[in-house]
Amino acid sequence: MLTIPTGLEGIAETLGDVPAYVYDLPGLDRHAAAVRAATEGLELYYAVKANPDPALLRVLAEHVDGFEVSSGGEVEHIRALLPGMPLAFGGPGKTDAELALPVRRLHVESPAELRRLQASRRPADVLLRVNLDVPVGGAALAMGGGATPFGMDPDDVTECLKLIAHPVRAHGIHAHLASGLDAPDLLTLADAVLAYARSLNLGEINLGGGMAVSYTDPAHRFDWTSYAHGMRARRAPGEILRIEPGRALTAYSGWYLTKVLDVKRVHGEWFAILTGGTHHLRTPVTKGHNQPFVVISRSHSPDRELTLAGRLCTPKDVFARHVRAALAVGDVVAFAMAGAYAWNISHHDFLLHPKPAFHYLP
Repeated sequence: MLTIPTGLEGIAETLGDVPAYVYDLPGLDRHAAAVRAATEGLELYYAVKANPDPALLRVLAEHVDGFEVSSGGEVEHIRALLPGMPLAFGGPGKTDAELALPVRRLHVESPAELRRLQASRRPADVLLRVNLDVPVGGAALAMGGGATPFGMDPDDVTECLKLIAHPVRAHGIHAHLASGLDAPDLLTLADAVLAYARSLNLGEINLGGGMAVSYTDPAHRFDWTSYAHGMRARRAPGEILRIEPGRALTAYSGWYLTKVLDVKRVHGEWFAILTGGTHHLRTPVTKGHNQPFVVISRSHSPDRELTLAGRLCTPKDVFARHVRAALAVGDVVAFAMAGAYAWNISHHDFLLHPKPAFHYLP
């Protein structure tokens, strides 16, 4: 059962034909504060790629130790908004200009990237991103555990350690191996990463993010308490352990509101056509799930099984398939869990429809 935040229905009542994102800032503040309290003793960075909305970043800045960024554009965005925040720069394919950016930690992805950094002769504090050959079964996305474009295998990490010389300094290991895992599975991965880092006598270990978010059961949340307890129990004296959640921090704070334009039956199946589409909210088609939603009804209509679709010229423009709902033209559908990898990952200009409005619950 989804709980509608205070103020959402008021915005829905005024919604015109242009969809809107609504961000629940008090809800985000409470959630981030709870995560911060649970993870005491660990460094907590937010992965900006999940959602770079300025209002969300200002709320999160009160609860995290820094931000993880993956492009020069994200660095510029954070520097303009929150100039004092520590940044960790990760991701494959950094340009020379990006390698020159002043950040607290630079995550090196390969020996070739390190050679370019060394050639610049600029000071840099780096973590070496390792891709360990370990099982990542059950992950929603696998960035490691085998051949992927992310990080490097242990042999290349060894090569990097031989290459590093002043003014570049190696502080530790970065290992974001998989996403969409519950606490026990993430702790199992942590065991492998910690053992590897300790074999190199490197005491700063960034374990990335990857905390599971359930779109089929929004009430189920990642167990931050047991995960952090397990991490604190594993930490050796003097070690710095850092995590970089993204989706698991902001997904629950976002709602996407769109109106019903048409309800029709085609070959025996019912479809509701909405004013929005996956050009605004790409998450469900990307992950292959039904986006959770509530109906804010303006009329009475029969409850039936139908598919909620957008108005793009592609059969992939679908939010939820074969769900039961009572929908009529003019009703508002509020899609929950739209606070991460939603607007910022969508193909905004397909068909050149209007951009959504943005509202913030104070």
